[in-house]
Amino acid sequence: MGVRGIGRTKEEAFAQAALAMTAVITDPGNVRAVEPVAISCGAPDDDMLFVDWLNALIYEMATRKLLFSRFDVRIADHRLEAQAWGEPVVGARHEPAVEVKGATYTALRVVNENGVWIAQCVVDV
Repeated sequence: MGVRGIGRTKEEAFAQAALAMTAVITDPGNVRAVEPVAISCGAPDDDMLFVDWLNALIYEMATRKLLFSRFDVRIADHRLEAQAWGEPVVGARHEPAVEVKGATYTALRVVNENGVWIAQCVVDV
């Protein structure tokens, strides 16, 4: 399943892609942003940083049994510091369609095109 984030900044594109990943699982509008989780990662380039970001979110979702709906992302020198807010999975309300297993390098792209940032890749479900 492909996820794509589009924004005026790289940070906004990363956050929108994370929201798109939540949308693969459930309706993000049904996920309350009540529990904060800090996420930090680094990589040698933007593409690898994007994959690391999504995989860090997937790890937090799997180990904490959370879904996320709000993201505050800061990026400097290929280092990402973020806060993700979400809530524990409630089966009856969230009705998860699939479980995302990991972000891949397939269709991986983090680019600025005409002043608009795009961050995308395929995630395994």
